[in-house]
Amino acid sequence: MKKEIFTPKAPKPLGAYSQAVLVDNMLFVSGSIGIDEDGNLKQDIISQVKQCLLNIKNILEEALFSIEDIVKVNIYLTHLENFAVVNSVYEEFFKEVSIKPARSTVEVSSLPKGALVEIDVIALKS
Repeated sequence: MKKEIFTPKAPKPLGAYSQAVLVDNMLFVSGSIGIDEDGNLKQDIISQVKQCLLNIKNILEEALFSIEDIVKVNIYLTHLENFAVVNSVYEEFFKEVSIKPARSTVEVSSLPKGALVEIDVIALKS
């Protein structure tokens, strides 16, 4: 059985998709770019990454999950030279997590609204 997850603490979807979909004990969180709940894009890479991760955290909490439940992360960057900066913010976000999630990072040619980064996650409740 699948259930749509929505929170006003994260931006509304920009298209025909859900913020997240819960299937049994797995949560699939759609890609988040660095926009706040009002749709304003943060200006720099650090602010965008922090906003992406905050959006994801808020969606997880709406579904009664936590960042500890994240098992897989995908990061999409428009400029791979931002990898070290993104990794630094990412490490801080996951610093208290006992088992760090698996992760992929890829460079893409562009992202919606001119964003510099997009992040999606899969979470699992044990």
